[in-house]
Amino acid sequence: MSDKAIRQIVIVGGGTAGWMTAAPLAQKLGKACEIVLIESPEIGTVGVGEATLPTIRYYNQALGLDAADFIKKTQATFKLGTEFRDWGHVGSRFFHAFGNFGPMIESRPAYMYWLRLKRDVKDMPSYEEWSTADAMSRAHRFVPPYGDQPSVTNSYSYGFQFDASLYAAYLRDYAVARGVTRIEGMVVDVEQHPETGFVTAVKLRDGRRFEGDLFVDCTGFRALLLEGVYKAGYEDWSAMLPCNSAQAMPCTNPDGPLVPYTRSTAQSAGWTWRIPLQHRMGNGHVYCDGFTTDAEATRVLEGVLEGAAIDAPRQLRFTPGRRRKSWIKNCVGVGLSTGFIEPLESTSINMIEMTVGWIVQFFPDRDCSPALADEFNRLLSQRYEYIRDFIILHYKLTNRDDSEFWRYCRNMAVPDILQHQIDLFRDSSRVAILDQQGFLEDSWVSILMGHGIFPEKNDPFIDLMDPGYLLDHFHKVRDSIRRAVDAMPDHAAFVKHVVGDDPAGRRAA
Repeated sequence: MSDKAIRQIVIVGGGTAGWMTAAPLAQKLGKACEIVLIESPEIGTVGVGEATLPTIRYYNQALGLDAADFIKKTQATFKLGTEFRDWGHVGSRFFHAFGNFGPMIESRPAYMYWLRLKRDVKDMPSYEEWSTADAMSRAHRFVPPYGDQPSVTNSYSYGFQFDASLYAAYLRDYAVARGVTRIEGMVVDVEQHPETGFVTAVKLRDGRRFEGDLFVDCTGFRALLLEGVYKAGYEDWSAMLPCNSAQAMPCTNPDGPLVPYTRSTAQSAGWTWRIPLQHRMGNGHVYCDGFTTDAEATRVLEGVLEGAAIDAPRQLRFTPGRRRKSWIKNCVGVGLSTGFIEPLESTSINMIEMTVGWIVQFFPDRDCSPALADEFNRLLSQRYEYIRDFIILHYKLTNRDDSEFWRYCRNMAVPDILQHQIDLFRDSSRVAILDQQGFLEDSWVSILMGHGIFPEKNDPFIDLMDPGYLLDHFHKVRDSIRRAVDAMPDHAAFVKHVVGDDPAGRRAA
């Protein structure tokens, strides 16, 4: 080991971000490095981000987690995508599925051929009928993708819906078992090297002091190290993402099916979420307090509950945006300390996954090369901006004009690159993807066409295809999806199968 190798890592803050950081570092570094995580019971965690993207599976698999045990311990259900209600206009519904709209045809995406048929065929069915994930969601069915060759049975993906606090506890046990030391206490002072400015130690209220070579700021919105010590600065995106408040309120599971998706319903000054878990329903209301009151927001939230409230609404305040730098000297941030974008597309935990992955990729020695920090900051800032633009898209495309909030969203200025992406699709049906690790073509198409954007112009090569052949192809794919979904088990039954003692169930997850 190099004499400049990191010997001690201090993670300040627990919760989902802290333990998602500690677990892979403990797995990879083992006894080569001492890892300490300090968390205080006096500081609550946000802990409302319960829905995830499919990438969480790869994070779990990299840790070697047992899938069935994870699902059981976190009260998880499966997520095939997000249903959006009332976003384009009151009464509208569309589904952002984790998957595609059928196989490519002559190297062109299937949605382009659907657009061709929509132009020429009267009463052409919705493009969503060629999404296996959408069909599964409507039928409340679930099995993981299967089959070796491309087909309707593996044209979709899935994430999870789980209790974030249980997930943090699950990873805490994993990390502690691999040598991470958990310290309970409140950090009241931070010591720095007088010449380099590096953080050298943090001091707790009870006088204990913890030295380190690398410090990870998982202190949430406070950003105790990044902002408190280094004054990193914050880029405020409120003009383009006006929602700045949220209330979270769990309820009992209602009678009826356990659905394998998250629901987002647009309200007069924001939107409400509905996330089904095994043991309860997660609910929340994200809104802009400049267009409504907290009391009215509570009334709206209580009005959408489908079961009995388990707790009173929990109020959250936030400023959408990102830290200008998230790695400064020997301090690096993870989670809310680096920025926040509302959980409309379940990106919060995904951002933690990506951030921790970059920490591992650019893991420094004790000198903490500024070049490593610069590359980390570039990637993280870029990722925040990509997600920002995808979320803005949901608001900007609305046709709603029934409230001041939605009129503002329709007319607000958006980043030039996002406007280019919208214009490109309107004019040519093509999608410009800037982030190959994020939301790809089918996701953008889901949001664009879900809001009623159907371009008249198409790729000229599409018009060369015989429409009769195309129509026959689409009918066959849709029939295959229906047969496959009809043969799938009910989502609730599959969850019970997985968390049971049946070895087949453990393999299935």
